[in-house]
Amino acid sequence: MAWPHAAATATRKREKPRKGAASERMARPGREPAEILTGGPSPKVAVVHEWLDTWAGSDRAAAQILAIWPQADLFVLVDFLPEADRAPFAGRRITTSFLQRMPFARRHFRKYVPLMRRAIESFDLSGYDMVISSAHAFAKGVRTRAGQYHLCYCYTPMRYAWAMEGEYLRDFGLARGPLAWLARRQLATLREWDRAAAARVDDIVGISRFIAERIRVAYGREASVIHPPVDVAAFTPGGPKEDFYVVVSRLVPYKRVDAVVEAFRAMPGRRLVVIGDGPQRAAIEARRPANVRLLGHAAHEIVLDHLRRARAFLFAGEEDFGIAPVEAMACGTPVIALARGGLLETVVEGETGIFFDEPSPAAIAAAVGRFEAAAAIHPARCRARAEAFSEPRFRDEFRAFAEAGLRAHGRGRAP
Repeated sequence: MAWPHAAATATRKREKPRKGAASERMARPGREPAEILTGGPSPKVAVVHEWLDTWAGSDRAAAQILAIWPQADLFVLVDFLPEADRAPFAGRRITTSFLQRMPFARRHFRKYVPLMRRAIESFDLSGYDMVISSAHAFAKGVRTRAGQYHLCYCYTPMRYAWAMEGEYLRDFGLARGPLAWLARRQLATLREWDRAAAARVDDIVGISRFIAERIRVAYGREASVIHPPVDVAAFTPGGPKEDFYVVVSRLVPYKRVDAVVEAFRAMPGRRLVVIGDGPQRAAIEARRPANVRLLGHAAHEIVLDHLRRARAFLFAGEEDFGIAPVEAMACGTPVIALARGGLLETVVEGETGIFFDEPSPAAIAAAVGRFEAAAAIHPARCRARAEAFSEPRFRDEFRAFAEAGLRAHGRGRAP
């Protein structure tokens, strides 16, 4: 099989500016980009992001990075982002790889994992002073030249290779059978490539101390931490609290929403509203007790209304950071959460919420009881804590880190 010639098939396109407040806010942030090199011109910046297909947490962070440098170019393996979500990239030049035109890529591009190393290495970034990779998988593997500064904002070490190998093989039907050995060997090779790619990066920044530790274990190097941006301006307090609890989450196994629902089966006098959709929805709907209401996917206005009115927000999964609990706190709502992962860095025990130790129905029910018996948590404390993770805070911290890194590496503009 002949591989496509990557460099020859890269695609560039420029997003057309669109009208609207969201487009203006993202395309033109509140202040102009800083002169990173004192007394000299701003650097030429490339941002490398894995892909654009849905509007998720990593995409929000990438959009905020791009907002710091409005003239930066964006490189992605594929771009199938719906028109309704494209406002943050208005006016931006976007370069895609040869995977954009592979058969069935729009729906199945993730099945081209074996080609993604070649695709990410195909981008020609030689004309840029600073390369910022926004990475949870392959983006950090871009090739840079001597004299460039490569800063990686890492959401997690590559899940395929490190933390979720078994789940990945099961999803693709490769856990058993004649191809299982070959698939495991390819993942081992991918780990080697991923570790080598991380070693080439000048600086790595993790999204949490939890992820920084994973980076240390996987890549054998230390990472700084800048927590990701949360749009706290879109989530604000409003109105009195009511006597119900709320979950906002994708309905997938690791979120453990099923355990929260089962906890409320044992608490028939308390009400729970679950907002979200996913592969577990039918199973949860079939088993939910009468005091649990399942709304499915909901518009922002409905989510905001429930977060404002809820007595507390429940979260039973282990997250790398956890944006939804911060959004709940931004609405003045306390969080009852599993004491693992990134939430240990956002929720403050006794001040903005409480923790439980195991994602079991019994532990969740006990935590709800402790929450109700404890002194009331003031909404203003929750709001103040959430503001520590705002988008302007992220832009300021990330800009400052990039400035310091560029200066420390003695990089100027490309000749």
